[in-house]
Amino acid sequence: MPEDGRNKLPELRTLDFITKGQNIIEYGNPGTGKTHIAIALGIEAANAGFSVKFYSVPNLVNKLKELKAQKNLLSIQKHFETIDLMILDELGYISFDREGGELLFSHLSMRTERKSTIITTNVSFDKWKTIFTDPVLTTAIVDRITHNSFVIDMVGQTYRQKFK
Repeated sequence: MPEDGRNKLPELRTLDFITKGQNIIEYGNPGTGKTHIAIALGIEAANAGFSVKFYSVPNLVNKLKELKAQKNLLSIQKHFETIDLMILDELGYISFDREGGELLFSHLSMRTERKSTIITTNVSFDKWKTIFTDPVLTTAIVDRITHNSFVIDMVGQTYRQKFK
């Protein structure tokens, strides 16, 4: 595990970030343990009685778009507002159209400083404009999710190479 992740993990394992409504953003190249850490924290949170939900970001964006087309976004909005810890995996593997970016932004915004979200990504913040095609939306989402958050540098050597 990269050093920054190793250093912050003991504090994160206390789960205080959930009671404070703080986010965790793990960024780095593939195979460095981002998803592994997110799931482990999610399991610990569930075992401690917190509600936890896991989504891959591309699947979530597709779900949001489908619900919007069905005029049923309110159902998932209530869900987003009540889950203590939302884990959003793989932000940046697939870029969104404007609608997808706006839907994700609005649903993440409603959680800001109230509920915790863990986001894993392979894309550094300066390149998020390739994911969210609107520069204003990109700036707003980075500002909201990083405010009072743990940003963990998971850049390092892939563990997958060790097992080949």
